[in-house]
Amino acid sequence: MRLDKLFSDAGLLSRRDCARAVSRGEIVVDGVPASRADMKVDEAKAEIFFRGERVGFSKFVYVMMNKPEGYISATTDGRLPVVTELLPEELKRRGLFPCGRLDKDTTGFMLLTDDGQTAHRLLSPKHHVEKVYAFTLDAPLPEGAEARFLAGVRLGDEICKPAALALDDGRTAGEIVLTEGKYHQIKRMMQREGCTVTSLARISFGGIPLDEGLSPGAWRYLTEEETAHLLAQK
Repeated sequence: MRLDKLFSDAGLLSRRDCARAVSRGEIVVDGVPASRADMKVDEAKAEIFFRGERVGFSKFVYVMMNKPEGYISATTDGRLPVVTELLPEELKRRGLFPCGRLDKDTTGFMLLTDDGQTAHRLLSPKHHVEKVYAFTLDAPLPEGAEARFLAGVRLGDEICKPAALALDDGRTAGEIVLTEGKYHQIKRMMQREGCTVTSLARISFGGIPLDEGLSPGAWRYLTEEETAHLLAQK
């Protein structure tokens, strides 16, 4: 791979900026200052340093974000802020996008990646990837809701896949597990039971819990273990 393409794909430098960095002697390949921005390197074996820091290369990037309220799960929007605005420039250049959607007022685990194939697979209902949400309600959920949710709630012309509920003693808060993502699904399911959702947060995606150390709007890369677990989802 060309050196400037590697830096561009990694979201570190544009090709033009890479050429400038080479001319300033800021990029070192296998112990030798890079001679040209278009020089060929083996991204799997070469030791590459930029301004003294080693550069790692990965084909795809997977990011966990604690989505705050008020942000749209999109890459662009004409009126409201989008989640990708919370990323640093190097990740914006990689073209990361949100894997799935959370409502503007829903918070919690937002997966962002540039791996379109994996994102499509994770979002496909046939793969049954679990998403867990914590919610609060304005009134107690009626008795029997657990069984009705497991049987599949009808929303318009569609029947939802079984959803598992765990409620607190007052039945005004709890957790719900979904394997699909219909439009405003949880809010509409609760409305059928006569309740209004007052807060909603995704706390787990594909078996990976939201990092409790992430404040709203903060993000981190998935660990190697988390990435392997994500990619193993069937």
